[in-house]
Amino acid sequence: DEITVDIPCTRPDILHECDIVEDAAVAYGYNNLPDIFPKTSTIAQPLPISRLADVIRREWAMAGWVEALPLILCSHDENFAFMNRPDPGTLAVRIANPKTLEFQVVRTSLLPGLLKTVRENRSHALPIRLFEVSDVVFKDATQEKQARNERHAAALWCSKTAGFEVIHGLLDRAMRMLEVPRITSTDHTSERGYYIVEGNDPAYFPGRAADLYFRPLPVRKSELIGTLGVLHPTVLSNFEITYPCSALEFNVEVFLKRS
Repeated sequence: DEITVDIPCTRPDILHECDIVEDAAVAYGYNNLPDIFPKTSTIAQPLPISRLADVIRREWAMAGWVEALPLILCSHDENFAFMNRPDPGTLAVRIANPKTLEFQVVRTSLLPGLLKTVRENRSHALPIRLFEVSDVVFKDATQEKQARNERHAAALWCSKTAGFEVIHGLLDRAMRMLEVPRITSTDHTSERGYYIVEGNDPAYFPGRAADLYFRPLPVRKSELIGTLGVLHPTVLSNFEITYPCSALEFNVEVFLKRS
């Protein structure tokens, strides 16, 4: 009942017994495996946050936007200096021994990855419409691992015009599918909804930036969950992009926890 397997040096991808079983299953053919009901009495289902993220992912894809899947690691400059954002020192998780300058920190924003994707696809026809729904990581001393993941959604529009109205419309579409009504910042009677006010994020052009607030139930106090606006020319220059861009990024988990 035991099989001894020798792993050659040409297979560095074999790290566990399951990798050997996977190779055997591929060689035998997945379609040739018999259908057997599992002995464990469990029902598989996606995590609630994954189902919520799929709602946004599906709607944005049907709106004609293309999903990007950049790496979760990036350089320190790309995460902070290139975005005109200061590093407080208590935000990003640093890699202890990075092999290259491209993988120094774990990203705290999805926008650098989308900007790098645009930079590498500048030859494509305009407009370029990208989005990503994935995790970012923050330092958190209250957690056992000293860090926490947070599911974000981000979108980037690149064309001959800034297209702030396009990115704003994409936000409204996502909120409509999440059944989050739009309210005003001065409306203190509504118990749940979202609104935007003028922001001052240095990643965006002054006067062309907005902060996104969400008022959950049952607490009526609004909280900042994201930003949107026309990206600053310095940011575009840092990523070697010659066309104006508008961007959007917000935290998805707030709609799951406090809806």
